[in-house]
Amino acid sequence: MKLLHIDSSISGDNSISRDLTAAVVADILAGNPSAKITYRDLVADPVTHLEGAIAAGFRPLGVSAFDDTALQEHGMSEQLVTEFLASDTVVIGAPMYNFSVSTQLKAWLDRIAQPGKTFKYTASGPVGLAGGKRVIVVSARGGFYIEGPMARLDFQESYLKGFLGFLGVDDVRFVRAEGASRGDEIRQKGIAAARAAIPDAIADIRAVV
Repeated sequence: MKLLHIDSSISGDNSISRDLTAAVVADILAGNPSAKITYRDLVADPVTHLEGAIAAGFRPLGVSAFDDTALQEHGMSEQLVTEFLASDTVVIGAPMYNFSVSTQLKAWLDRIAQPGKTFKYTASGPVGLAGGKRVIVVSARGGFYIEGPMARLDFQESYLKGFLGFLGVDDVRFVRAEGASRGDEIRQKGIAAARAAIPDAIADIRAVV
């Protein structure tokens, strides 16, 4: 099994999502000790945000002349999409920032959305090409967005599910830690609830040989 582990929190040692993605990966490895892991820390080793010369490396933008920096970025785009497509399971740490994902995570997502590789255009509309894998999103939020008045502002999980679905990934699972900004007691309850949700999120993954 090939596992891709992504972290995108800017909070360092105080990060809830980093602790939880590590716990998810450790539990998967307990059932699949031979799994091969590729790890990317999008904060310590950021992906350059998308711009025209970079996008032209995998999208037909009519640009044909590139400097050395752009060519290096084209190589990075190829590496990132190859890692994603090669993985059976992807674990993504996705803290909520201002109701959506971090810019670091968005930069990575922009690189793996490549026509002809992760999706294709057809006469009847786009079709995802990256199906057959599962994605576990560790979602950490300061408030409560699963239900209630703040649910309408959850552009984090809905975006990730919609984006991955566009690429053909329909097996997207969420491990949620909510209430991180509501005091230590509520924060710890949210973390405990997330940890308790991990076995269900990886239940069938444990059976992979």
